[in-house]
Amino acid sequence: MKCDEIFAALELLEKERGISQAFMMDKIIQALTAAYKKDHEGVENVLVDVNEAKKDLKMYVQKEIVEEVERPGAQMSLEEAKAKFGRVDLGGTVNIPVDTIEFGRIAAGNGKQVIIQGLREAERGMVYDEFNSKQHEILTGEVTRIDPRTGGVSLRIGTGAESTEALLAAGEQIKTEELVEGQHVKVYVVEVRRSTRGPQVLISRTHPGLVKRLFELEVPEIYDGIVEVKSIAREAGSRTKLAVWSSDEAVDPIGACVGPAGQRVGNIVSELRGEKIDIVKYSDDPAQFVAAALAPADVVDVWISEEGRSCRVIVPDDQLSLAIGKEGQNARLAARLTGYKIDIKPQSYREQEEAE
Repeated sequence: MKCDEIFAALELLEKERGISQAFMMDKIIQALTAAYKKDHEGVENVLVDVNEAKKDLKMYVQKEIVEEVERPGAQMSLEEAKAKFGRVDLGGTVNIPVDTIEFGRIAAGNGKQVIIQGLREAERGMVYDEFNSKQHEILTGEVTRIDPRTGGVSLRIGTGAESTEALLAAGEQIKTEELVEGQHVKVYVVEVRRSTRGPQVLISRTHPGLVKRLFELEVPEIYDGIVEVKSIAREAGSRTKLAVWSSDEAVDPIGACVGPAGQRVGNIVSELRGEKIDIVKYSDDPAQFVAAALAPADVVDVWISEEGRSCRVIVPDDQLSLAIGKEGQNARLAARLTGYKIDIKPQSYREQEEAE
């Protein structure tokens, strides 16, 4: 049966949308065979022959040749097969052409629907591939809607046909910032999932990965691999600690991240709406790393426990509250940054211990 319209539609889709003709034809064949089986109970095997050169489709019902027919939709007697097809063998198969008029009805009823459905699936697949390649990256989204009940914010990310809506949940927003419709904000792509309604892009403004990617954008030495971000501990909207290390002794990792007159780190603080950022130097020596992580407090001594990842830190008496931080934040972030449980004691405590 001539199917010029179907072939023309598939050719146009491939040209304009980049959707493979083979992909769409497979979808159409699946739909045609399913529709025929639905209308003809008992039919088991249906074949569709595609002739691209002639833009022609033919449908056949395949039946097994048997001595005695038990399943009329899937079997044909040897006697009937010989009468219709001449020389045939028991146990073989024959392909019976489906009436052109009936096939035309099925094709007309399903072809357009399948093309539309296949187009949607292909577009979703293209959007998924586009965003899946950007997992753990920063994208800029435009705020399109704010849900007053949940506090969730909808953002349009991407451009053109390969754009999608993403939800910035209330728990993934920086508490100290207030977003408004039409505003452009940078978000971190945590994960991309497939769903029946298209790709689901999970985004965040609180993820530590956002800070890391922002530093990669601002600091050429990090992008080039000279300076490496070893670990990050973050309490979004309040404070972040960043441990950095340089593979080149001539390059100061902290200075590279701070930038001339603090410009580089200042741009990141501005993007994060005033979030404080402590940049410390990473060390393979746990004691040195823990001492650096407790900045801006001074550290007198660090004792690393032989069992488990724990340590005791001695600080000057007047630095105790600074080392611990407001509501324990500085100590908490230092512990997460280093991976050590940190017990902070004032210098007078150790002197008292030694005296006793």
